[in-house]
Formats: sequence, C-alpha cells, structure tokens
Amino acid sequence: MAQIKSYFFRGLAVILPTIVTIWIFIWGYNFIQENISCYINKGLVLVMYRIPFIFPGWTKESLEAFWVNGWGSIAGFAIALIAVVLAGFIFASVIGRALWRVIEGFIMNTPVLRRVYPYVKQVTDFLLTRDEQKKFFSRVVAVEYPRKGIWSIGFVTGPGLKKIVENKEKEFLTILIPNSPMPVTGYVIVVPKEDTIPLDMTIEEAFRFAISAGVITPDNKMKEMNK
Repeated sequence: MAQIKSYFFRGLAVILPTIVTIWIFIWGYNFIQENISCYINKGLVLVMYRIPFIFPGWTKESLEAFWVNGWGSIAGFAIALIAVVLAGFIFASVIGRALWRVIEGFIMNTPVLRRVYPYVKQVTDFLLTRDEQKKFFSRVVAVEYPRKGIWSIGFVTGPGLKKIVENKEKEFLTILIPNSPMPVTGYVIVVPKEDTIPLDMTIEEAFRFAISAGVITPDNKMKEMNK
C-alpha cells in the first residue's frame, strides 16, 4: 500500500500541472467566448442576414446555429484575439498612450471605479508586463528579516528614504519582502546596503521561488543542492 501510495502521488505530480494548464486555457477560451465572442458572432449574423447574397438560402436561425452555436463561433474568438493585439499596438503608440491617459483619468475620477481600478491595474501590469517588473524591481537581494539569523529574499524597489540616509550617513535600500504564495504583497523595509547580499537570480526566478514556497529554485542552485 505504501508503494501504491507513492506511485499515486508521483503520477499526480506529473499529470496535475498539465491538467491545470489545460484547464486554465479552456477557462480563458470559454470566458472569451461567453463574454466577447458571442456578441461578435451575433453581430456577424445580423450583417450576413441583411446581406442575403453572401449566404443565399440561409435563414437567421441557420446562421445563428453555425456562427453562434456551431463551429463558426471560432471566428468570434479569432476576431477577439486580433482586436486585443490591435489594441496593444494602438496603445503602444504616442497617440494611443495619450488617449489611454484620458480614459484612465476618467476612470480615476469615477467614485466607485477609482477604489478598485488602481489595485487591479497594479496586479495585471505586474503579471503581464515585464517593463513594469523592471520599473518597480531592479534586482534581488537577501536580507536578514524578520530578525538576525533568518534570511529572506527581497526585491530592491529603490534607494532609502532621504531623511534616513542623511541621518545615518550611509547608503540604504528600500526592499519589498514578498509574501508566499502571493509575492505581489509583502512588507516594505529600509535597510543599509551593506547588510544585504546581492543574489544571482532574475526577477522571474525570485517570483517562482516565492510563489512555490521555495520548492522551485533556479537550475544552477538545484545542481548545487544535488551535489
């Protein structure tokens, strides 16, 4: 029974990541289909129904059966993906960024939306945009926290506070100590630079380390441990 139990958990460890990954993609596909693609497909049906020479002999019901409920629904999904890419292209331009600042200004002046939008934006920017990661986190260090003798991984977010630097007359660093398994939250500390150890880890590697509670480490560190 112990051997069967070992095989079971080993098989689960192999299969589960694949199943979860596939589930995430299926969930994303269904979400887009139910909330975006269906409306695009219904719009296509209305256009095709009003231009009968494109699909002669097709009724509105048959068009909906194919384009909304059948294989034609993939067209709406493809259009939605293309629209997202185009939106990214447009908002990456100077005019697009200016337009988006106007839109964000409107959102930030809306009483209810301004309470939620900034926090959602921080999370999505951090997860989806590498530029934001580089903007907020410059490098990874180890620091003794929450007490001497216990080392934690932290993200350097900037220099120390001016008043502290002037008072102590030494260089300080502002560091975010991430929580596990949610590294986008944590504790901000200001420590002398000399009390930190620079780590040979990228921001992505440190994130994986924090999310996995230390299970996933950089490959070079794993080899050293195995030796």
